[in-house]
Amino acid sequence: MAALSPPDRIPVKSARRRRVDSARRDDLLDSVQRIFLSEGFTTISVGELTGRLHCSRSTLYSVAPTKEQLVLLATKAFFRSSAEAIERSVREHDSPRDRILIYLNGVAEAMRRNSPAFYDDMVAFAPTAEIYARNTERAAARVRELINDGIAAGEFCSADGNFAAHLVALAIEGVESGVLLERTGLTAADAFAELGTLMLNGLLRRSE
Repeated sequence: MAALSPPDRIPVKSARRRRVDSARRDDLLDSVQRIFLSEGFTTISVGELTGRLHCSRSTLYSVAPTKEQLVLLATKAFFRSSAEAIERSVREHDSPRDRILIYLNGVAEAMRRNSPAFYDDMVAFAPTAEIYARNTERAAARVRELINDGIAAGEFCSADGNFAAHLVALAIEGVESGVLLERTGLTAADAFAELGTLMLNGLLRRSE
């Protein structure tokens, strides 16, 4: 597993903490998140971050007391904001089929915000890999809910829907573990996009 450099993991007990209002703190976290998503986080030091954000270490450490915690906050914020945006899009549609496609395409678009450097860092660093795993589990559970909604609405066959729900869970697990990506050569974003198209072509209720 990758590790953060020791100097960046030292809590700021020896430095003065600077009081920063919540708006400034949110802006800093957003900026840190953009940098990490674009470039990864293992090679970027706190000193480099403060220089690029034009702030002091004490200001940055008001967001999180260590680089490791800053990485965790930024990663959680990315998944949280992505999930909220996806659910807003899903709520705009009534058709179970459309809702599943919108959801999986939304996940794909969110994952496209990750540079290869960030994705590699995220899956190699145990704490962020755990965050990623939890969120992929939630995605699998959410797709199962949407499939069940389609079954209840009579748009999907019960047997096909139940099978698809389990298949999606296995596919998402394969994406999260990297096995499916290694075997197909797809990125996580492309895998989620393909999953929606592939699954829904087999979910439509067949005429009697």
